Amino acid sequence: MTDVNDRPFRFGVGIFSPRSRKEWVEKVRLAEELGYDTVSVSDHLYMPAPLPTLVLAAEATERVRLGTLVLNTTFYQPAVLARDIETIHRYSGGRVEVGLGAGYDRKQFDAAGLPWTGAAERVAHLEETVLKLKDSGADAGREPAPRIMIAGRGDRVLQLAAREADIIAFTGTARVRDGEGLRLGNLAEITDRVRLVHDLLGERVQDVELNIPIHRVLLPGTDTAAVSDVWQNTLDLEPDELSELPSLLMGTPEECAEQLRARRKRFGITYFSVLEPEMMAFSKVIEAMR
Repeated sequence: MTDVNDRPFRFGVGIFSPRSRKEWVEKVRLAEELGYDTVSVSDHLYMPAPLPTLVLAAEATERVRLGTLVLNTTFYQPAVLARDIETIHRYSGGRVEVGLGAGYDRKQFDAAGLPWTGAAERVAHLEETVLKLKDSGADAGREPAPRIMIAGRGDRVLQLAAREADIIAFTGTARVRDGEGLRLGNLAEITDRVRLVHDLLGERVQDVELNIPIHRVLLPGTDTAAVSDVWQNTLDLEPDELSELPSLLMGTPEECAEQLRARRKRFGITYFSVLEPEMMAFSKVIEAMR
């Protein structure tokens, strides 16, 4: 794998719990103050709508980049979504980092009244969306255009990401039957996906940022049993096995910082994202890194 030891780290947080305008503003400003580089929103039917929420986050902040982690592109018409993303990017001062996926949860398609299509068709729709976004940026005559993140674990998605993405986001998950949700992957499964991407990227690996979620930040005093609720999974891993997972951190903030540096050297991953419940714990790691 290519040595990327000189590539700077970036850190993101996905925020989803606030319901009121006041709560959103306070939360995104706190994330910016804590040193996060990106604030992202998810795209689930039971959460606030992602694009209006990005507009609010843009108004409330000055520096932090604004992301989606990730949009379920099958929910949207590509040309319309590209127009909306380009508009938010322009009005936010060029701070949008758009994360895209093909959709993985069949229950949400059913709830939205949308047909559940095969993986190949969903990935083709994802590709059309990516190309429309790139065309929209070129037509607008802007520099730079929104950075495009593509997230997934399947071969088709990662092949597309290797061709088109500025950022490739690993899910840290294991292979499951299409439509059956997510399951935390072990070290071998994650390593396999990272190696595939490095092989697919070739020389482009120098230009593409690699991202992975940190599902849990287990600082001293945290019970390691806390990881048993990752996506409602029951895990049967020993502490030393947990400590090897690229998507988990264990130890003091300084020890966690060293783990991130080791993962940069081993996997080439320099962009790490947490979900809101880990925001405060991970901010201590960011402080130790910087």
